[in-house]
Amino acid sequence: MTAGIARASLRSRPAAFAGTFVALLFASTVVSASTMLLSSATNDDLVAIAVVMLIISIYLAIFVVASTMSTAVVQQQREFAMLRAVGARPWQIRRAVALQAVTAALPAAVLGFGLGGALGWWGFRGMIDNGVVPPSSTFSFTWAALPAALGVAVLTSAVAGIIASVRMAALRPARAVAESASPRRELGLVRTAFGVLAVAGGIAALRATAEQTPDQATQSAMLVLILFCAGIGLLGPRIIGPAAVLASVLLRPFGPAAQAAMLNVRSQTRRYSAAVIPVVLGVAFATMKIAVHTTTEHVRGVAQDPSWAWLDYAGTGLYAGFAAIAAANLLAVISHERRRELALLRVVSATPGDIRRMAAWEAVLLGLTSLILGGVVAALTTIPILSNTLHTSVPYLPITAVAGIVGATLALTLVSIGLPVNMALRRRPTETIKMA
Repeated sequence: MTAGIARASLRSRPAAFAGTFVALLFASTVVSASTMLLSSATNDDLVAIAVVMLIISIYLAIFVVASTMSTAVVQQQREFAMLRAVGARPWQIRRAVALQAVTAALPAAVLGFGLGGALGWWGFRGMIDNGVVPPSSTFSFTWAALPAALGVAVLTSAVAGIIASVRMAALRPARAVAESASPRRELGLVRTAFGVLAVAGGIAALRATAEQTPDQATQSAMLVLILFCAGIGLLGPRIIGPAAVLASVLLRPFGPAAQAAMLNVRSQTRRYSAAVIPVVLGVAFATMKIAVHTTTEHVRGVAQDPSWAWLDYAGTGLYAGFAAIAAANLLAVISHERRRELALLRVVSATPGDIRRMAAWEAVLLGLTSLILGGVVAALTTIPILSNTLHTSVPYLPITAVAGIVGATLALTLVSIGLPVNMALRRRPTETIKMA
């Protein structure tokens, strides 16, 4: 029965596990690449670099894979409730979730192992070209990376899935069915209080950096960034809602599609804010790293050591990749779950073009909100570093860097929202309504 539950869930909700598979694949790839770089290390510097990359990869993989797997499990809340009502035992639900996780993790880990070899070789060549390692060094492809990738993929997805399913599996059948129809509300007041505390902590840490040495200020920057982003995440619903209200006024001349998009965002502020936070983190982190390097070169008039510039950008790309996967998965899930709503709009005369324009406006609003919030966090984090190290409080960002960050962010939100919407529009409205 357990295997049957797992197979049925995977077949009925392939989109729910697509994000989990992508997250597992990315995590397996970077963990494999980091392991191979570590096995190729011939000096202490490369050992230190590889160890740091491996630790960061595993750390980020745990959070991103856990997030995507938890989202996939939560989507099955109604199905699990019905199974409990017809006699499924709690251990059968938990075992089915674990089996789903392993089913998604095994192929992702094996494929990620192969891709990790290619990524590790490319990274190793980049280190040679930028003087990080001697030209005589050779890259070592090792099978030891396979168990590392398998361990990270299987353990993180299985544990995250089981944790997400524990409460639903333990509920009495009648209570499980009732909660699946009317999910519990979050404690908004508590969430807001913690959000205010996180922002206050970020401000306090920011003020403390003014009295620190340049090295200490640089090390404290990440704490400031995390505190501000955590605060934004907790206060997200109270930020996204007003942003949609303001946008609805500004976009009034653009017609009903723009207005409908703003109403959709205002009605689901908690869910959209959860998807925006990874984008804000990615924008803030990338902007901070780029601004520090470009401002240093602009003020001093000389280029920095290319080896550390290359490593810093590689790490930034790794972090941004994980953040993009988390955000894309959440946005895609939100859009996928609106199939019935979109079908009803088509029944009452909305055209596919109207719906696509509505989805595009939603993506633009979320993308611009993420850029503004991420830019503010990056500025607050970067200015103390520049003041301590370069005695300037004006960051310098080339127009190409700005265009790249803006373009990548808008592309992420447009594709993540637009792709599921386009897939939903391929079905007939009546067919979608019956299936939902």
